[in-house]
This record gives sequence, structure tokens and C-alpha cells, in this order.
Amino acid sequence: MTAVEARLAAVEAHPVVLELAEERTRQTAKHGDQSHLPDGTGAALWLSMDDDYIRRHGIRRDNLAAWAKSRTDAASQSQGDGSITFEHILTEEWAEAIAESDPDALRAELVQVAAVAVQWIEAADLRAALAVTTGEGEHV
Repeated sequence: MTAVEARLAAVEAHPVVLELAEERTRQTAKHGDQSHLPDGTGAALWLSMDDDYIRRHGIRRDNLAAWAKSRTDAASQSQGDGSITFEHILTEEWAEAIAESDPDALRAELVQVAAVAVQWIEAADLRAALAVTTGEGEHV
């Protein structure tokens, strides 16, 4: 399988990726090119955060990623009480991304953030489709 065929297969398996591409096109049309914006991650993030917010939420500047991971672990199926949600996972991945200052590591973390977001969208779409099929309107 060529690289192009592999990408086409990935889009076919995950059609929400096309929606993401369309949204990126809308964002660029609305806001223009934003590639000049700084990342605002790593140490730069903490310079922009409100100290009161950090105190209220009990988050220390040096442990945001560890805090998010501990929440995920506490709720995980294997280590915790089994109450894990997509919010736990996405928050952990986001926290790991914003803690990064190395461009390559940041990119890798952002890919993980996007993948979790896509997985969450797919799960929500599946629940909605199942609710229509079964006649149940309840969403988890």
C-alpha cells in the first residue's frame, strides 16, 4: 500500500477527518493565516495564566500534566474506579501538549489531542446513530 493509499484508507475509516479539513478551511477564511501565532506552551503558558485561577483549581505550574494523568488513572478501568470519560483522556492529552516547549514533542502531543477528539466525535456519532436505531434518545 502506498502512502497515498494509506491516507485515503484512513480518511475512509474515519470520515470525520473530512469534516476537520472543512472546518480548517472555514477557520482560515474567517481568521486568515494564523501560522505566525506563538505556541504559548511550556513556560510561556504560565506567563499568561491568571494566578488566581491556578490557586482556585489547586494546580501548580509545574504539575499540570501530572495532575491530569492522576485524574485519568483514578478513573481508569485498570487502576481506578472505572468512571473514566473522554473528558479525562482529552484533558490529560491537552495538559501534556501545553506543557511541551520542544516543537517536535509538542507536535506529537497535538496529534494525540486531535486523535482523542476524533475518537470522541466518532463515539458521539455512534451513540446518536444507535439512539435513532433503537428509539432511545438518551445520550451518555
